[in-house]
Amino acid sequence: MHNHDDVDANTRVTDAHTIKPVETTQDALVLIYPPGPNMGRKYELHSKTANLGRDPSSDIMVDSDSVSRRHARLTMKNNRRMLTDLQSTNGSYVNNKPINTCFLENGDQLKIGDTIFKYLVGSDVEFAYHEEIYRMTIMDGLTEIHNKRYFIEALEREMSRAQRYGRELSILMFDIDYFKRVNDSYGHLAGDYVLQSLARLISTRSRREEIFARYGGEEFVVLLPETAKQGAMELADQLRKRVASYTFIFEGEEIPITVSIGVATMGSEPITPIDFLRRVDEQLYRAKADGRNCVRG
Repeated sequence: MHNHDDVDANTRVTDAHTIKPVETTQDALVLIYPPGPNMGRKYELHSKTANLGRDPSSDIMVDSDSVSRRHARLTMKNNRRMLTDLQSTNGSYVNNKPINTCFLENGDQLKIGDTIFKYLVGSDVEFAYHEEIYRMTIMDGLTEIHNKRYFIEALEREMSRAQRYGRELSILMFDIDYFKRVNDSYGHLAGDYVLQSLARLISTRSRREEIFARYGGEEFVVLLPETAKQGAMELADQLRKRVASYTFIFEGEEIPITVSIGVATMGSEPITPIDFLRRVDEQLYRAKADGRNCVRG
């Protein structure tokens, strides 16, 4: 329960029926993508207006060619934070949807150009910020699936479990065919869209015990506990077909996407995580050498 002395002097007096628990109006943006020296930086929003853009005079300066000099503006309206796009070249997005103006909710993701922020607001922004920093150590900011670090830790854990109990363990490793062409032909923002859409497409069929992660760039991995070679090969081909038949459309243009997949299964002989990953990487290389859009294992 709040003491009267704790209530901010600017607190509105409202009708008794609409009174809500008193919270601070402090809010902040946290840069969650792309990786780099500024990832994890918190921008506290102390004023009612904050400009975002490439211009050095911006309140939040984003040094990226895909960000306009004057890209977007944050303002307060009815005690809520609102994002407005300033007719930027590449547009502004909230939770992957293009917006002109949009009220923000706690946890929303703002994307300007290739840069993603998470919006935090509430009574304990500092706690939420530290939670977000932890999340960034195990999740990929763009695709919102696990990252390489988390996958490697899970692999080591599952390998020791599989060896201890004599259980099967398989890995799928795949990457997007000719991904550089996508970036060159349609732009890096289209490439980001493809990575996000592919991650969502695969996530919708992943089982809880499977670990799906972005391994790096356009490369992804799936860890399959208690899955034998045949089951892993069948799943890999299902995923390959699923991607090939999906329609990727970015800004009205259809982008044809396929994936090449390598499969490896751990046998009863002792093997290190590095060797296991090397095996699946070799199979992925075979899939690409054999013409791409296929599975090898």
